Amino acid sequence: MEAKATEVKNKFGKFSDIARHEPVIVEKTGRKTIVLIAFEEYERLTQIEDAYWSEKALRAEAAGYADPEKSMAFIKSKHA
Repeated sequence: MEAKATEVKNKFGKFSDIARHEPVIVEKTGRKTIVLIAFEEYERLTQIEDAYWSEKALRAEAAGYADPEKSMAFIKSKHA
């Protein structure tokens, strides 16, 4: 569903209820600017993103990339 920002502002309760079941794309001055989604959907997307970046970090570490502490220790040792 799409709605104008003014309409969402004036009928926020209505659009909050709709967003619990489907995303509401909000348009302001002719541009799509934000999306209202249910909190449960936000949590689900956050968990997916966290899992993705955790996996990327584990793969990077396995490939030999150093963690931030090791990187800083290395840099400090070279510039001491």
